[in-house]
Amino acid sequence: MKFLDQAKVYVKAGNGGAGCVSFRREKFIEFGGPDGGDGGRGGDVWAECVGGLNTLIDYRYQQHFKARKGTHGMGQNRTGAGGADAVLKVPVGTEILEEDGETVIADLTEVGQRVLLARGGNGGFGNTHFKSSTNRAPRRANPGLEGEERWIWLRLKLIADAGLVGLPNAGKSTFLASVTAAKPKIADYPFTTLHPGLGVVGLGDREFVLADIPGLIEGAHEGAGIGDRFLGHVERCRVLVHLVDATGEDVAADYRVVRAELDAYGAGLEDKPELVALSKCDAVLQDDLEEKRRGLARECGRDVFLVSAASGFGMRELLGRILHEIEAAEQEERAREDAERTDQTGWRP
Repeated sequence: MKFLDQAKVYVKAGNGGAGCVSFRREKFIEFGGPDGGDGGRGGDVWAECVGGLNTLIDYRYQQHFKARKGTHGMGQNRTGAGGADAVLKVPVGTEILEEDGETVIADLTEVGQRVLLARGGNGGFGNTHFKSSTNRAPRRANPGLEGEERWIWLRLKLIADAGLVGLPNAGKSTFLASVTAAKPKIADYPFTTLHPGLGVVGLGDREFVLADIPGLIEGAHEGAGIGDRFLGHVERCRVLVHLVDATGEDVAADYRVVRAELDAYGAGLEDKPELVALSKCDAVLQDDLEEKRRGLARECGRDVFLVSAASGFGMRELLGRILHEIEAAEQEERAREDAERTDQTGWRP
């Protein structure tokens, strides 16, 4: 299935049905009076978060979604039926934005969440509604109101516990393939990975989701390369795993390039916990490897892991540290939610 993380769609709610002008015509009823029913309400347009989806590919082939119109009112005071709703089913992690692409309407992060995108028009009043003591035979009815319509953007941001970032060809896809059952495309040229990939890492009795993000280059936050479009997928990650190619000439400079892009992009990426690792360590001599490790540690100001996805060297230690950081972030998030709940409701024993 092709990965699609952004789509622009048009939604139109149903128009309300028109009211009816009708009078009673039964035999032997001299002054029957009006009996025109009201029109039915137009259908709404909803977005619903469902499980089993991980792409917006469905909206590549259909961009227009319209709810059904309400049925017109009829005689004998019969109200028209309401129009059927239109439901856009989207994967977990979908953001819904206005046509400007910046104003967020909703952020759907849990299965079952629903948001109203366009409200259907009300049905018009039939002539029964207008009868009075001075107007015994009204001959007018209201048309139904038009339903709302708008263009919206759907933007998918993958929900993963940890995200792999780095320059192109830093070994991110190989890392993902070695620790999960995912099968990303792997080759020896830059930008092999064109779409984000997800995999589930099992470590003892715990599991976490790992995301492979296409490589970043200098200027990615301004649109250079393809990384700027996919940086949004690491916004929801609790920890970033920064892989630096140990076979590179200047590992400190490689680190600075990606770090600068994360800081320039913003959206909280600069504040996320980061683990730095030198990848492809099996392809570098031990003396050179230690020198590069010390230089990278001075640049990033933290310990640097040495890993090789091909041989498995250092992988379990790094995965254990990733899991530790994820659990710490979860505890901090729960504590923050508890504090916010306490501030809203007040302390209770």
